[in-house]
Amino acid sequence: MAPAMRILFGLLTFVTIGMIIGALSQLAFIRKLEESYGTESLPFRRLRGLESDGYLKLSRGIPHWNNDKEAEILRLGYVKPEVLSWSPRIILLHNFLSMEECDYLRAIARPRLQVSTVVDTKTGKGIKNDVRTSSGMFLSPEERKYPMVHAIEKRISVYSQIPIEHGALMQVLRYEKNQFYKPHHDYFSDTFSLKHGGQRIATMLMYLSDNVEGGETYFPMAGSGECSCGGKFVKGLSVKPIKGNAVLFWSMGLDGQSDPNSMHGGCEVLSGEKWSATKWMRQAVHT
Repeated sequence: MAPAMRILFGLLTFVTIGMIIGALSQLAFIRKLEESYGTESLPFRRLRGLESDGYLKLSRGIPHWNNDKEAEILRLGYVKPEVLSWSPRIILLHNFLSMEECDYLRAIARPRLQVSTVVDTKTGKGIKNDVRTSSGMFLSPEERKYPMVHAIEKRISVYSQIPIEHGALMQVLRYEKNQFYKPHHDYFSDTFSLKHGGQRIATMLMYLSDNVEGGETYFPMAGSGECSCGGKFVKGLSVKPIKGNAVLFWSMGLDGQSDPNSMHGGCEVLSGEKWSATKWMRQAVHT
């Protein structure tokens, strides 16, 4: 075998082993969370009803945290992971955000919403396209330093097991009646984007509003049955938008390659407004 081929084979082996180790450690982390959630006391479960009163009241009302800021930031005892699929990898995180965090992100975004764009595969720049009919905005580098935003960013990093520095700026989106996002992949197919932080590894999609009919997040290549998508039954798996919940899914497989089964879309909103926040995680530090 030629020296160049040996080096290439060694690198591929290293990447594959790293991805497998990462997946196993993440599974152990999720199981630990599930166990802690399942063993909480009845009085602690009842305290979940305080969530609608806001983030600060929550932190004062839960003796389980005992002024542990780390536990408060991670919302330990509240976040309940549910594995929806291992191929593609999709995890639903119940109660990932507090009600106050959801309202806070919507308030920041509302005055600055613009028509959403998609990435041009040739230039890597955002362009308008009929496949996406929402409106949205990106938080600024300064805003990601705000205490509540930083807490959310840290939570995303811990639950995804990907460093904060590898994450893009958070995007907040609003889908109104009849708006949607056709199925697509989050991984890049243009060289421009790959040079500025590498491929997208995973996506954290957080729901910021309730009382929405339709607007499900749809994975046509996941599951083996049918699901509801914008009032229709289609093949695949879908997640209903519930305020505070989040969906974590991976655009790369355990072999380090882009996973075509990670295709997903936003189903048509039938009534109400669907608000969400998206965070993309990259292979390297995002620039």
